Amino acid sequence: MPGFELFSDLERKEVNDVLDNGVLMRYGFDGMRKGHWKAKELEAELATTFQTNHVQLVSSGTAAVSVALASAGVGAGDEVIMPTFTFVASFEAIMMLGAIPILVDIDDTLTLDPKAVEAAITPKTKAVMVVQMCGSMGDMDALQNICNAHNLLFIEDACQAIGGTYNDKPLGSIADLGCFSFDFVKTITCGEGGAVVTNNKDYYSNADHYSDHGHDHVGNDRGAETHPFLGYNFRISELHAAVGLAQVRRLPEFIEIQKKNYTILRNALARVPGVTFRTVPKGGEESYAFLNFFLPDLESAQKVIEAFKVNGVDACWNYYQNNWHYIKEWHHLKDLKSLMPISKEVKEGLEYLQTKTFEQSDKYIARNISCLIKLSWTEDEVIARADKMARIIKETI
Repeated sequence: MPGFELFSDLERKEVNDVLDNGVLMRYGFDGMRKGHWKAKELEAELATTFQTNHVQLVSSGTAAVSVALASAGVGAGDEVIMPTFTFVASFEAIMMLGAIPILVDIDDTLTLDPKAVEAAITPKTKAVMVVQMCGSMGDMDALQNICNAHNLLFIEDACQAIGGTYNDKPLGSIADLGCFSFDFVKTITCGEGGAVVTNNKDYYSNADHYSDHGHDHVGNDRGAETHPFLGYNFRISELHAAVGLAQVRRLPEFIEIQKKNYTILRNALARVPGVTFRTVPKGGEESYAFLNFFLPDLESAQKVIEAFKVNGVDACWNYYQNNWHYIKEWHHLKDLKSLMPISKEVKEGLEYLQTKTFEQSDKYIARNISCLIKLSWTEDEVIARADKMARIIKETI
């Protein structure tokens, strides 16, 4: 995913603007900053990119999920349905609010299975969060219909899928609130950063206040601002926003490169017996950040991954035993290993993880290989890589 592969003079110019005026904070210091408001500019650019009314920049993708949920009133004791395949930040962000993550199975999209979501709904369910993993999406119509039928908040974590679309709408802009990450290894990077996007004015206003200690941001005297409610510090800095501002303007360039490289690899692997690909719902177009394919079983996938490593094919993973991305190895969550006491509600709410199994998710993750699409490859390098990957798979399985 990394936009950091292609830093240019555009990023350097934006950063130097901030360093020249010396104001690294996104709020206040109006007289010093010489008209430079990088965070505000980036929010405006992202609103255009995501075809959405409101964007609130925050300090990370994790912060974006917590701020999005909090801005819509999710908190202590509420249940938030999320997938078994994601990043640990998903349940961290939910638990930080005192809410309870309810993990459910994925399907062959590698995202939430709508049937599993429907089965997991209880009177405590407040939100459903789809995570658009590895550049693609879930069945957004089915998930939206479930949320509408049960009066649930629909949250879209598109941290790994910026640039993807569903029925011509940018991923992240479809649900009630969308979340993005701009850390160092996302398609566009701020170094560290994230964003909450929404068309709901109230959610946006809440996110704006909540992410900056509850400041109402009324007037031009920060010290005189009031605090309508409690908030915390999830601000992005002007330096981080400056990098992101240049990067988002280059997003079409990055997506074009990813699509070209992805297509070369996929076409080569499509001719290999035993290889199938993740399902992309009708009307969806991936961001082309990853190529995801299935092999016949876990043993085949593990053998191919090892053969890739031995033969110098980097940036490919089987997530079945991955510590970061799949429920199987999230022992710190299952065992509630926390530095601080966890509330009784959350403890009791997570007891299901002691016995719950996810056979359907295991079936997909065990057989899946996910390969990063790099921006820095030359066309000759991609062709050579595609030929090597196809040959290794044929020889291994």
